[in-house]
Amino acid sequence: MRKKPIKSFDAQDVEKELHREQYKNRYKRTLKSTFFALLTAAAAAILIATLWLPVLQIFGSSMVPTLQEGQIVVSIKTESLEPGDIVAFYYGNKVLVKRYIAGAGSFVDIKADGTVFVDGVPLEEPYIKEKALGNCDLSMPYQVPEGTYFLIGDERENSIDSRHSSVGCISADRIVGKIVYRVWPFEVFGVIN
Repeated sequence: MRKKPIKSFDAQDVEKELHREQYKNRYKRTLKSTFFALLTAAAAAILIATLWLPVLQIFGSSMVPTLQEGQIVVSIKTESLEPGDIVAFYYGNKVLVKRYIAGAGSFVDIKADGTVFVDGVPLEEPYIKEKALGNCDLSMPYQVPEGTYFLIGDERENSIDSRHSSVGCISADRIVGKIVYRVWPFEVFGVIN
């Protein structure tokens, strides 16, 4: 049997092989570190979106003209809400979006023509198209219970909100956050007033 001759390597071949192996190792390390960086960024984004800045899509027309169906908004978790703020809250297995009108202890009175009074003072409401009493089964004036918020939609005729006993006033533990930014569609991107 004939033996194959042993191939001899010169220094140049060894150096090429060494560079090739070093390149392979660098490529693997880069790929691995990129994967872990992306995984970490995704985990951080999920935590931020869940805990501090929930992102929501608007369904329905109860906040027209301020918010339209299909728009995507960002909310901020906060303990301090001001009357007029738009708030997201849990209602059953849904998240609803309405406007904060009055806090605990305040008296809300909505007249037949749709004018809203809080503690006897009529609200300036430039964000609504048309005043309406809407679907209200509460006796007016109504005192907001302790630890709750009175929330109503901007589309007063069609919104089911704190004016109806099926929803009622919303406790602080059901608040998801204050809606602050509209991020989609891009034409209306920006701060929500």
